[in-house]
Order: sequence, then C-alpha cells, then structure tokens
Amino acid sequence: MTVMFVHMRLIGYIFVFLLSAGVLGLTANFAKLFLPHINRDFTIFGLIPPSATIFAFLWITQFSQPMVEVTVHFILSVLWLAMGAWSADVIGYVQCYPLQGQQLTTKGSISAQSYCYQMKVIEALSWTLFVLFTLFFIILVTLTSRAVTYGRYYAWREHVSQLGWFGEFPAYPTEAVYPRAPMYGGYGQPYPMMGGYHVQQMPGHSVMVQPGINGGQPVVTHMPA
Repeated sequence: MTVMFVHMRLIGYIFVFLLSAGVLGLTANFAKLFLPHINRDFTIFGLIPPSATIFAFLWITQFSQPMVEVTVHFILSVLWLAMGAWSADVIGYVQCYPLQGQQLTTKGSISAQSYCYQMKVIEALSWTLFVLFTLFFIILVTLTSRAVTYGRYYAWREHVSQLGWFGEFPAYPTEAVYPRAPMYGGYGQPYPMMGGYHVQQMPGHSVMVQPGINGGQPVVTHMPA
C-alpha cells in the first residue's frame, strides 16, 4: 500500500462526499416544496447525481479496483455535467440580490431571492463536482497506466491502494492475479521486472527485483543459482 496515494484519494473522496451531501439536501428540500406539480423534471433529476455519488462511494469501498473506479468516475462526471448544465438553464444569468416577490410551491410560497440563491449554489457545486470527477478519472488512468509500464501488468485488476502517487513506485504486489514463476534452486521471481530498469547479473547468480516499501526505490537482490 502506498501511503501518499491512499491519503490523497481519501481526502478527495471525503470532499466530494460532503459536496454531494450538500446538493442532496438542497434538492431534497426542493422535492418537498415543489413535487409533484412544480419544476417536476428538474427536481426529480436533481436527486439522482448526489444519491448516485453517495451510493457509488459506499460501493467502491468494497470493489476498489482501478477498472471499477474509472468507470464510476466517468458515469458520475456525466451525471454532474448534466446537472450543472440543467441548473444553468433553469436559473441562467439571473441576478439574485434585486429579486422581489415569492416563488410558488405546492405548500404556499418561498422568497424568490432565496430560491435563486439555492439554485446558484446547486449550479456551482454541480460544476465543481464535474471538474473533480474529471480530474479523478484522468489521475487514476495516468497512475494505472504508469504502473503497467513499470511491470504491473495486472494493475487494472489489483486493489487501487497498490498504485503509487506521482514520483512513487507501485507497492509490492500482494494480489492473486499475478502468476507465480517456477522455482529454481529454492528461489523464484515473484514479480515481473519493472520496466525501464536494467540490472547487470552476476555470474552464477539469479536476480530478484522487488519494489520498495511505500513507493520507494526497488530492491535488487543477487541470489546464488
């Protein structure tokens, strides 16, 4: 496990979780005020992206593989893109502070200015979450592709915590997806040679290359054949 990547991933996910919870609270309030007759389509759709985000985060904690997370990030980024665009279409370039009057609801009315401010917050958070999920997608694809070039040929199927952050090497492989090499003289090579590194083999010895702890330098060991 690489500590830096795990910490950065946790910070990013907590931030997104809090923003999604804020949007869900606002849209749930709109659902209480407007459904089933006023702003029906937008109000119903507004509940989907934050709910899907919270559910997806609970799900990927059980299935934390890069191939799963990039798929989830792509789907959620599309949902938040649609949410941001629809919010902008509803509220547009309206200036909230000079608004007067009331916004009708199914149970009476609320201040038009208050409704405008809440819509502006939803729009801003939706665009922010779209940008964050796009960055998550790009970063995860970049780190996983880099791990593959280092010899982690099954990186897309490993646990995501095995990825190294920028400037780090991937963690030592502990996944069962890696085939085990045959044993020779009691020694085997449990991990493929990391791409980009060339080691001069000593006569009469075999070379074993292992990644360093927490993304450090790889460890090269010459073993008597």
